Amino acid sequence: MSFNLPAPQTGCLLLADITGYTSYLQGTELDHAQDVLADLLENIVDTLEPNFTLSKLEGDAAFAYASSGSLNPSMLLDTVDACYFSFRRRLRDVIHATTCDCNACVLIPSLDLKFFVHAGQYVVRTIARSEELTGSDVVLVHRLLKGTAGNAVESSAYAVYTKTALDDLGMEPTVLRLNPHTETFDDIGEVPVFVQDLTHAWAYEQERNRDFVTKDAALYELGYEVPVSPAIVWNYMTDPAKRILWQQGITGIEQVSDGQRGVGTTNHCMHGPDTFIEHITDWRPFSHITTSSVMPGMPGELKLTVELEATDGGTKRTLRYGGLGPEVWDQIGPDLIAQVDRNAKSLAALLEKDLAEVT
Repeated sequence: MSFNLPAPQTGCLLLADITGYTSYLQGTELDHAQDVLADLLENIVDTLEPNFTLSKLEGDAAFAYASSGSLNPSMLLDTVDACYFSFRRRLRDVIHATTCDCNACVLIPSLDLKFFVHAGQYVVRTIARSEELTGSDVVLVHRLLKGTAGNAVESSAYAVYTKTALDDLGMEPTVLRLNPHTETFDDIGEVPVFVQDLTHAWAYEQERNRDFVTKDAALYELGYEVPVSPAIVWNYMTDPAKRILWQQGITGIEQVSDGQRGVGTTNHCMHGPDTFIEHITDWRPFSHITTSSVMPGMPGELKLTVELEATDGGTKRTLRYGGLGPEVWDQIGPDLIAQVDRNAKSLAALLEKDLAEVT
């Protein structure tokens, strides 16, 4: 008997595990606890997709993967941050909204979330009419779940990246301020990893000021619909290599950051012989970004908030301009709006083309 075994694939493997759920389950009412788990897992999966494909749910964990070349370093870090921040906001919303005093509701604050990320080979096999990822790298990312990496940050919320994963994406752990650690397994040996403290990231996320052009404060607002998810639109908006494919007139973008795109990142956008400086002043992955720009010959700084909102058909992309006096806007506004319209059509065409190639 011969078998046609599927060919191995390479990519990024991610395991998101709810911390403290076993203890939580032992002290709570089962029916309420299962409802809480289902709600939190749905929240996690919604944020991981579509950058990652869900392989399966494993009790209180979600196992997902992304094929090689489909992720860049910033999108990986943005996905982890966005997933954790969404998880914490969901916990906060449930706590504030519930009036139930059962243990399942009272003990919700004891839950947290951690991530394990590795890169390597896997085989996608169909077993009992469902897809299953197999391979030694799949085993390894699950072994990390039982490791001691949390000791490197002394936190219940953290992300563990193997050195293999960072090397695969060209990420420098010292620049990203990740804590080094070594896991040791009897049958695997030593596995060098780097750990991100998500508790500190969440604290910073809550404390830093918003910089957001509101509808009332906007000099002008434009809205466009695109038939893809906010995460995909975000990638095309923030990746310099993708921006120059649809943002007309830009011949190059030199990005200066401290390792991860976000608040404080500066983009030097080249328009032929001219360059304008774009500072990122607010950064909410997959939700909104605000930039402050200085253009040649323009007095003052132009603020732009681009907000992404999921719709039934994809994403509504809303642009709001502010920061300038009305008289300056009257001079530059018409040309800028015409340029934005051309860019919107160019982006829609590029997304449609790339989506067609994927499907």
